[in-house]
Amino acid sequence: MNNILALFSEKDAVSKVQNKLPKLFQIAELESQRAGKIGMEVGTIRERIIVSLLIYKFGQENVETEIPITEPEVDVKLFGKPISIKTKTGISFSDVKLLWK
Repeated sequence: MNNILALFSEKDAVSKVQNKLPKLFQIAELESQRAGKIGMEVGTIRERIIVSLLIYKFGQENVETEIPITEPEVDVKLFGKPISIKTKTGISFSDVKLLWK
């Protein structure tokens, strides 16, 4: 699973993630707001953003998105390996947690 490490070690990839991800997450929060509150669907939107990043970086053929809803702790598979994506909304920041085996 060393390929996913490229997102965190290649200078160009890191720069793109640092620049674009916060902007895209902010758009996700705006799109999921109702009456000034962020809805639970923001997690799904953020997950799609991260999956899109994986597809862009590694190619559609290496990213499996058709995961049954009953599959626990697997949101996507990269090179056949399961990945769980979790995001967290805070007062002034958002966190992302990726787990892969």
